Amino acid sequence: MAAVDYDAIVIGAGFGGLRMLYELRKMGLKARVFESGTGIGGTWYWNRYPGARTDSESWVYILTFMERIGMQWTWKERFPQQPEVEEYLNHVADYLDLRKDIQLRSKISSAHRDDVRNVWTVTTEQGQVQTCRYLITAVGPLAAPLDPPYEGLSDFQGEWYRTATWPKHDVDFSGKRVAVVGTGATAVQVIPIIAHAAKQLTVFQRTPNFVIPSRNHPLGAEQSAEINRDYDDILARARGQNWGFDMVDSPLMYDSVKDSPDKVRRVLEKGWEKGGFRFLFETFGDILVNPDGNEAASEFVRDKIRTIVNDEKTAEILSPYYPIGSKRPPCGHHYFEAFNRPNVELVSIKDDPIQRLTPSGLKTGSREFDFDIIVFAIGFDAITGGLSRINIRGSEDQNIGEVLAKDLSTNMGITLHGFPNFFMIFGPQSPFANGPMIIDVTADWIGRTLERMRADGQDRCESTVEGCTKWSEHLNFVFESTAISRSSGDVGSWLVGANVKGKKKAPLMYFGGVPAYTAAVQKEISDHYPGHMFTQAAATTEVA
Repeated sequence: MAAVDYDAIVIGAGFGGLRMLYELRKMGLKARVFESGTGIGGTWYWNRYPGARTDSESWVYILTFMERIGMQWTWKERFPQQPEVEEYLNHVADYLDLRKDIQLRSKISSAHRDDVRNVWTVTTEQGQVQTCRYLITAVGPLAAPLDPPYEGLSDFQGEWYRTATWPKHDVDFSGKRVAVVGTGATAVQVIPIIAHAAKQLTVFQRTPNFVIPSRNHPLGAEQSAEINRDYDDILARARGQNWGFDMVDSPLMYDSVKDSPDKVRRVLEKGWEKGGFRFLFETFGDILVNPDGNEAASEFVRDKIRTIVNDEKTAEILSPYYPIGSKRPPCGHHYFEAFNRPNVELVSIKDDPIQRLTPSGLKTGSREFDFDIIVFAIGFDAITGGLSRINIRGSEDQNIGEVLAKDLSTNMGITLHGFPNFFMIFGPQSPFANGPMIIDVTADWIGRTLERMRADGQDRCESTVEGCTKWSEHLNFVFESTAISRSSGDVGSWLVGANVKGKKKAPLMYFGGVPAYTAAVQKEISDHYPGHMFTQAAATTEVA
């Protein structure tokens, strides 16, 4: 068997890369993580725009395996800001002494499979070439930001920024005329911050968003002590909750109270006041599958927008016309309130789209605007985009981007047919849920699978065609059962790839929940991997 530089190479040093490196180290494997950034953190290294913070409550936005090794971390807020999450991940790397196996400033350009030698050859943009037995991607679901699609970008004489690649230096908005293009989850966070400083802020919206109030607050010493004391119970709740949060899914079904408008409103009011995703998951247990219940929740939020926003025309433009959940609803920090400020204007580009940038600003079909700064918060080529931008080629020299574009079919979001010894952390068709929870389940499965291969003297693991087909059919069946399956494509949701021109519309994530997903990956192991095929090693693996 051919010698290799590493047993395993991991692409990405965010939550997934750190968790996987720990798992590989635990097994005694020689591993290397390659990271394109100049620091650790992945998403939380790159996304440093003003207002960037999590939409998951801090005490469950963690690497849950850390409970086994005793590291405690005290968060400052219910929903932590980007610098705190980046600091947490760096602390994890230091606590576990992971840095010595992480190579920064090293963007992977290609990874090619050699079936004869049973080796992956991995090349960086700088020309460095390394080989490994196992290739593991931890690029993250939102790792491929979209470029501004407008003509005239080079003509604009002011400053322009893209939220997903925000500079490390401070950007001064004070006294400036600023445009924000987009009203997705990122824009929802950045708009209220810029509004405080800018002379004039103009927000360009294609599709309105259901924005849920976060009800963020600092975590005092007493609450932090309670969290640390009750972590076992917190993690048990999160692992048992459909979306991986410290919540209890509501057993109350909408139809049981639909004849009592007061009861319906009280339930929704409680969820609204709790803040965050509790509005979706601790109100009615069938919001995402019952069209009537979904419409009740949707209209409730529209009424809230009409109450919060003073100008009636602006309120209507901000009110989503589609079922809640069709696009990923973000948590807001005084988002709708920002549109009551005299220096903030909302411009709908749904029927009057941006035509091009000009030297002094931008132009829609009917108006021209002058700006000093333009901020593009236009989203990502989500889930598959991060993989597709790397030239990963499988057993028959097939390109992973082309394979996923033609037929999005994976085995549990972890393995692919035709790509032996290739594993994905939070890959396409993984659950739509709190990321670190899914990462922990996935990394554990990969580790146990590699252990099984080593114990059985096997050197090659690959999903069968049937394994991918079975998972994809199950995933599509679950998605089609929701109240949002038909509307997601119509409103340009990244959940189905509809925000990227030319991308095939299909559910990119699994909507069956964390417990069902955990059961599925555990069953694959306990049933002796019916969806995978293994081959025996011809000789002992050599590592250079």
